[in-house]
Formats: sequence, C-alpha cells, structure tokens
Amino acid sequence: MSVKQISVFVENKTGKLAEVTRYIADNKINMKALSVADTHDFGILRIICEDHDTAAKVLKDGGYVVAETEVLAVEIPDTPGALANILDVLVKSDIAVEYTYAFLSVKNLGHAYMIFRVDNNETAKTALVSEGFNVVTSETLF
Repeated sequence: MSVKQISVFVENKTGKLAEVTRYIADNKINMKALSVADTHDFGILRIICEDHDTAAKVLKDGGYVVAETEVLAVEIPDTPGALANILDVLVKSDIAVEYTYAFLSVKNLGHAYMIFRVDNNETAKTALVSEGFNVVTSETLF
C-alpha cells in the first residue's frame, strides 16, 4: 500500500523550475502534491499526480531526468500534534524518515495527507496501521 512519486531533477538556475512546471502544465498533468529540495547545483521536484505513469512518460520524453519512488501517504487529522504522533510510531518501530511533505485535499475536509519516504515501507505501514493510522493508496487520494 503505497503511492508512486515522481522526482524530477532540475538545474538550480533562475527560471528552470518555472520551465518544468510549465512543461507539466502544457501536457495537462495535474500535480496534486509537490515538494522542492535544492542543493547548490540542482533541485529535486517531487510530485504526486493522479496519472503517475503518463506523467513519468511525458517528463522522460521531454528530456527530463526522472526517478520514480514508492512513498507512503498517511491520512492525518488537521490538529496540533498529529504529525508528532505519527513520527512517534515510526521512531518506536526504528523507521528512518528520509523526507516528508504534506498536502490538503478538498475530498476529505479536516484532514491532510503526509507523504513519507522511509527506509522500509512495509514495516512503517504495518506499524502505523497497528496504531490506528490510515495509510492510503493513490486510488484513495484521487
């Protein structure tokens, strides 16, 4: 039970992020969630899309360097401490979090979704579900 994420490597120069997002828009790809991380030379645009396979193909065909990753999407109540509660479960299960980001959905008001890249998806999922958290699939998100 995971979600496919696309990572697009973008040169860290003025206008390059605008260029790739324009390319994505021009190809009718709707980004539902995104995160941007940067280093001195390049950035990584991480996106979750409804149609992952088409988005990955379009980006590759456009000459972009793309990596695909299975990440966990966890429904989280929009309340103080909700993220800390999830992280507590992951710490107790000795799961390392590489990165995380959040997004809201109009489909499920009062909740957000956290995307987690962890060192072991299955162990993390089992631990979170056993503590009552809802780990969701792409179908649930969209």
